Amino acid sequence: MLGGAAALGVGLPLLAACGSDDGGDSGVQAPGAGTVLTTTAEVPVGGGIILVDDGLVVTQPEEGTFKAFSSTCTHQGCEVTKVTETIDCLCHRSKFSLSDGSPQSGPATSPLPETIVTVDGDNVTTA
Repeated sequence: MLGGAAALGVGLPLLAACGSDDGGDSGVQAPGAGTVLTTTAEVPVGGGIILVDDGLVVTQPEEGTFKAFSSTCTHQGCEVTKVTETIDCLCHRSKFSLSDGSPQSGPATSPLPETIVTVDGDNVTTA
């Protein structure tokens, strides 16, 4: 009986993530405050990196400015897979801004949720 309940609990978030409306949710919790995500050197200026285990994308839209956003596309819950001049979801071709997570093109109409980060020495950490 518990196995069935566990299976049911896992299935519901997956169904929600595949919905047709904006607001997909991977269920990944952002790391707690003070967690080191990456080093400043690993995040290219005008680009970013995807931290799969943390469910985040860390960007540096301009020299010395670091941002972090959920890596789950708000269109249908796919994980973003590429960061160029935008954060790109290849499932349905949505593209998001490096500076504020807002949708730039594609079917997504909601921005990627932001996680506030700070720079502590050479590390990018959650605030």
